[in-house]
Amino acid sequence: MSEHEHGEPRWKHDGVQVIRGDQLDANTAQTPGMYRQAAINHARVGAQKIWAGKVDIQPNAKTGVHHHGPLESVIFVVKGHARMRWGDRLEFVAEAYPGDFIYVPPYVPHQEINADPDQPLECVLVRSDNEAVVVNIDTIEPVEAPEAVYWTDPIHKPR
Repeated sequence: MSEHEHGEPRWKHDGVQVIRGDQLDANTAQTPGMYRQAAINHARVGAQKIWAGKVDIQPNAKTGVHHHGPLESVIFVVKGHARMRWGDRLEFVAEAYPGDFIYVPPYVPHQEINADPDQPLECVLVRSDNEAVVVNIDTIEPVEAPEAVYWTDPIHKPR
């Protein structure tokens, strides 16, 4: 077993780290209408290839339009009813519920909406780099009625 210079087992300090839910860091890139908190990034745990955190959106609220540059993003809905709009004019829309995963490719302009009038939307975020890249966009003119896109495949049926 390799050891550190102080004789402690290597994995004691270089192994698993637990970030408690009440110890998340709000000192991360933000977008109007949402509250992001980092759990896993380079600064906190030395992550080299991922960023993970939590986002909360108040009832009936929507975020500003943004993208995450070259990063891929995964959103896991913990609580609430998420409505995602995306595209050059936010012309596409899809719904997600607790237990659903949402994939956002690099550079895709998008907006998260809490479609529930009574409870906050709570999601877990994971991105494909160790730092938070957020590019807020103020110049998009959204279409009034976006086209619904149904996330269906042989396993998942439309709701």
